[in-house]
Amino acid sequence: MNAPHKVDPQLLENTCPVNVHNEWDPLEEIIVGVPDFAQVPTPGPDLFAVEYHEHHSSPDQIPSGPYEERVIEETKEDLAVLVAHLEGLGVRVRRPQRTDHSLMFGTAEWRSNGEFNYCPRDVLLAIGNTIIETPMPLRSRYHEPLAYKELLVEYFRGGANWISAPKPRLADGTWNLPGQGPALTDDEPLFDAANVLRAGRDILYLVSCSGNRMGGEWLRRALGPGYRVHFLEGVYEGTHIDTTVTLLGPGRVMLNPGRISRDELPAMFRGWEVLWAPEMIDTGTTWPYARASLWSGMNFFMVNPHLAVVNQAQVPLIRLLESHGIDTVRVPLRHCRTLSGGLHCVTLDVRRRGSLESY
Repeated sequence: MNAPHKVDPQLLENTCPVNVHNEWDPLEEIIVGVPDFAQVPTPGPDLFAVEYHEHHSSPDQIPSGPYEERVIEETKEDLAVLVAHLEGLGVRVRRPQRTDHSLMFGTAEWRSNGEFNYCPRDVLLAIGNTIIETPMPLRSRYHEPLAYKELLVEYFRGGANWISAPKPRLADGTWNLPGQGPALTDDEPLFDAANVLRAGRDILYLVSCSGNRMGGEWLRRALGPGYRVHFLEGVYEGTHIDTTVTLLGPGRVMLNPGRISRDELPAMFRGWEVLWAPEMIDTGTTWPYARASLWSGMNFFMVNPHLAVVNQAQVPLIRLLESHGIDTVRVPLRHCRTLSGGLHCVTLDVRRRGSLESY
């Protein structure tokens, strides 16, 4: 009897279409979102608890509906500039399908329409040779992974592992009322992929209104003993981690001084070089109020440890990076605070040239 064929891990890293172990290895393939048909979805207890309770006293007061056409068209222009720069650097760029988000859908317990395909960073989590569909806590995003289905099938046929977290029920009791505890209960695993940052064998997971502890525990078990999942708690109750922590390279991180104290560094970053983010330039909003904080300017990504793609409006940030030997590709993203997504949000790196290490 012949011995079972063993796949060389190094060979798999060289050939698998999904191969990403951190936020900074040389970028080879990326997904860039699309803004077509973007809208604020039908109000409900989910949208109210996660995003709007600070602005309104009840879900039925949430303004919803499509963004004005100028916002969509200008965002298309800005993303086209981003794509051109990336392709000029030799990066392969992929896009999700365009979807009509006005269509209603649901389960036996609730109904909603969609939001957008603008932020692939929230929907899919690529770690190693595996891509994970995440259990997002907003009903409007329940079927959003379908816009990436053709890409997922292609990656799977190319050798990638493709799994999905348990599809959440998202019943009315999933979210706490304001003042009654964290936005998310721990009744089922819930998290957006943008609650996660990768640093080799160390995975940083933000517990917030877009990711509960059970979601982090599911991720820990799904990844197995080869990874260490670190919970970041009590730092930022808003949605995602990428306006609080940006990993720049091995042993190098940018932190948000408005959310993390210089005296209380997360244990994972003790001994790392820390760059403290400067004040951000306000890029404004066309919605009644901004759907993303000023710190969305800190939402950028690395092409490699020496090159960052940054919103061109963030001049102090660009100066800080360049003073530390990091060159910048400067691109426009005029409506990041309206559409609630900066440059890290609107992209998903699925392949970087590198291997799994411990930092």
